[in-house]
Amino acid sequence: MTRIFSGIKPTGHLTLGNYLGAVRRWVEVDQHRADALFSVVDLHALTVEHDPARVRRLSRQAATLLLAAGLDPRLCTLFVQSHVDEHARLSYLLECTAADGELRRMIQYKEKGAAARAAGESVRVSLLTYPVLMAADILAYGTDEVPVGDDQTQHVELTRDLAVRFNQRYGHTFTVPRATHPPVAARVMDLQDPTAKMGKSHANGAGIIYLLDEPDVVRRKIMRAVTDSGREVAYDREARPGVANLLEVLAACTGGDPAALAGAYESYGALKKDTADAVVELLSPLRERHAELAADPGAVDEVLKEGAERARDIARPVVDRAYRAIGLLPAR
Repeated sequence: MTRIFSGIKPTGHLTLGNYLGAVRRWVEVDQHRADALFSVVDLHALTVEHDPARVRRLSRQAATLLLAAGLDPRLCTLFVQSHVDEHARLSYLLECTAADGELRRMIQYKEKGAAARAAGESVRVSLLTYPVLMAADILAYGTDEVPVGDDQTQHVELTRDLAVRFNQRYGHTFTVPRATHPPVAARVMDLQDPTAKMGKSHANGAGIIYLLDEPDVVRRKIMRAVTDSGREVAYDREARPGVANLLEVLAACTGGDPAALAGAYESYGALKKDTADAVVELLSPLRERHAELAADPGAVDEVLKEGAERARDIARPVVDRAYRAIGLLPAR
């Protein structure tokens, strides 16, 4: 069976972009067709300045939301990254395989590093090396497919390069994975800046729909969404990014086609109202289920414990094999 690995960082509250771009497909497709592992990748949240208590809180919230969205522990493996030591063990071996230059070319390192310097902050080494940890996340499980958005494709390409390089140097050890891309609404944009991705760690939440936003908050944010000059409702990502974003969100919520939906509207107001109604209807069951699960944190902890045990059973033989291959003396 095809093996899938994907993770989500607890760097902020999960958003509509996370759900439409990744989580819904995990629930509706991936956990049914493959041996699927999904992780709250909390180690990745440590690459920038952070509040430890907030990371713990958001890690639990993310796991609870993934269960509320419909991930079924009987069908897939859900766990927290730091609960499986093999991620950190393998990451160092891959650091010994990666080159400084290829890590410095990573777009996210350039962007986040520049932002840190502009704020007068130091740039942590982990910000440079975290794509290697991401590669370890993937390669430890013999992963075949990695569902990602366009902004993460570069990291999967690095993972492939590291796997091939390690295999060539030390003997075949890793499966070489491939990136897969979900269909429409894979990249939901900020409602206040439709040229920027709807990111969960953005400082200003006015353009972000969080999965736990109350319905009136969702409606207010969508009704205040930035549109474009002119009055025509047309689907054109380049010329009309604001309207295109609303049409893609509506299409993703209703199963329609963005271009076809555009022809049904004569005003931005009507489009915003229908989009708000569709998002509220989509998220209401998820919010209700989250409230039920959050009332019983022990049950969530048990799911994560069992998930980590299953993940460890898969990863340990792969990482042990990599240790032997690279020349480390086995422990007795």
